[in-house]
Amino acid sequence: MNNIYVQLIWAYIKIGIFGFGGGYAMLSLVEKSVVGPGWISETMFTDIVAISQMTPGPIGINSATYIGYVAPGSVDPAFQGVGWGILGSMLATLAVVLPSFFLVLYSSHFIRRHQESGAIKAIFSGLRPVVVGLIASAAILLMNSANFNPNGVTWQLVTNIIICVAAFCLVFFPIPWKGKKIKLHPILVIILAGLAGYIIY
Repeated sequence: MNNIYVQLIWAYIKIGIFGFGGGYAMLSLVEKSVVGPGWISETMFTDIVAISQMTPGPIGINSATYIGYVAPGSVDPAFQGVGWGILGSMLATLAVVLPSFFLVLYSSHFIRRHQESGAIKAIFSGLRPVVVGLIASAAILLMNSANFNPNGVTWQLVTNIIICVAAFCLVFFPIPWKGKKIKLHPILVIILAGLAGYIIY
C-alpha cells in the first residue's frame, strides 16, 4: 500500500477521534490535515466544502470521501485512475467513521450508567462552549480569498460579499409575504446563489 493511503488513514483516524461538534467543528482540523501536506489546494478545499454541503450526508463524511478520491492522484500521477480514487475514498471514509462509531458506542453506555455524575455534567459543561468556538473557527476559516476573491478582482470581492450577506439574511430573517412571515428554505437559497453565480460570472 502506497504511503499516501497510510497518511490518509492516519489523518482521518485523528479527525474521527478529535472532531468534536460535528462536521463544521472539524473543518479546521480537516483543512490542516489535507491542505497542510499539499494533498489539495486551499481553493479546492473550499470547493469540496461547498460540494459536501450540497450533497446528502454529513459534511465530514462527504469531504472524507471526496478528498480520499482526489488526494492519491494529486500526490502521485501514477494513482490518477478511478480505482485508486475509489480505494482512497473507501479508506478515508472508514477511517473517519469507525473511531466515532466505537467512541459513541462505548460513551453512550458509559454516560447512561453515570448520567447523574457530577464529573460527567462538568465535562459536558466544558465541551459545549468549545464546540461553539470550533464552529465559529470554521466560519472564519472559510472567509478567505479563495472563497471571496479568487481572481484578485475588486468588483468580484464586493459581489461575493453581497451574495454572502444576502444568503444569510434570506435564511435567517423572515420575509413578509401576504400578511405572513416566511423563511426561505436553505435549498432554495443554494439554488438562487448558484443561479446568481452563473449569471454574474
